[in-house]
Amino acid sequence: MIIVLKNNATPEQINHICEKVKELGLTPQVSRGVERTIIGVIGEEEKLRAKPLEAFPGVDSVVPILRPYKLASREFKPEPTVFEMGNGVKVGGKKIIVMAGPCAVEGRDMLFRIATQVKKAGADFLRGGAFKPRTSPYSFQGLGEEGLKYLREVADEVGLLVVTEIMDSRHVDLVSEYADMLQIGARNMQNFELLKEVGLCKKPVLLKRGLSSTIKELLLSAEYLLSRGNFKVMLCERGIRTFETATRNTVDINAVPVLKEETHLPVLIDPSHGTGKRSYVGPVARAAVAVGADGLMIEVHDNPEEARSDGEQSLLPSGFEQLMKELRPIAHAVGRDI
Repeated sequence: MIIVLKNNATPEQINHICEKVKELGLTPQVSRGVERTIIGVIGEEEKLRAKPLEAFPGVDSVVPILRPYKLASREFKPEPTVFEMGNGVKVGGKKIIVMAGPCAVEGRDMLFRIATQVKKAGADFLRGGAFKPRTSPYSFQGLGEEGLKYLREVADEVGLLVVTEIMDSRHVDLVSEYADMLQIGARNMQNFELLKEVGLCKKPVLLKRGLSSTIKELLLSAEYLLSRGNFKVMLCERGIRTFETATRNTVDINAVPVLKEETHLPVLIDPSHGTGKRSYVGPVARAAVAVGADGLMIEVHDNPEEARSDGEQSLLPSGFEQLMKELRPIAHAVGRDI
């Protein structure tokens, strides 16, 4: 349910409404938009229906939210969400953000070489896995905290932000110490205990769509983060599992306009995991920018043949630089920068 406030509602009136909502055992979420301020109420709406909310000072109207994802819906927040990172990078703004780097952190020297080159080409974030969820228990699982330290040191040295995956609710404090944005991978999209813990930590989050998850399920997972008070959430389409075997996954390019209509949260596409093949990354990245994505996540490695994971889908630094050049006119054509 949404409580729409009058334009002249005072801070005291807003606080009074929030306190009354809390007394009913419900959670108020205040959203200050360009045109109006609203209070989203999370919990059993039946409790509110017994209260004459429209009689409260400062209240203009009370509107039920029909979507099951209340806080993530455009009904709750019509304006797109834009949030600023520590170095001034705005996620969801006019500039399309780019996250680039190796699938897994393999060592400091290789990470520094790659980070230097992707930064020069225009990347905003250094991506890399310190904890790697692998299908086989015998595959490389990552360097753990050592990898996190390398990410932080290298990113600070070259001037990038850090995005890396968190797999376990017990690691929230540890990963938050080193990362600027926490990534929740496809396999953990419905790990609800992890979502709750990450929602409480208030670090920006990149939430990847599950391998066989619907858009509705993705938004309900985002709702777990938002309902804990974390509104710095970016959604990621990284390809879903279909009957097609020509590519690793099937990039649901339709997901971008659908999500843009359904939610105010920014949307990113990962063409590397989405296709699983280096030669397909560029075309899908170009399509993502054209269709309105707010960001891209691209795997880059300077020696893919020796990569510990996903070498076949990693661009060489020179290929990444060329792709960034190709993306700029497309971004300008749709009124964006990159």
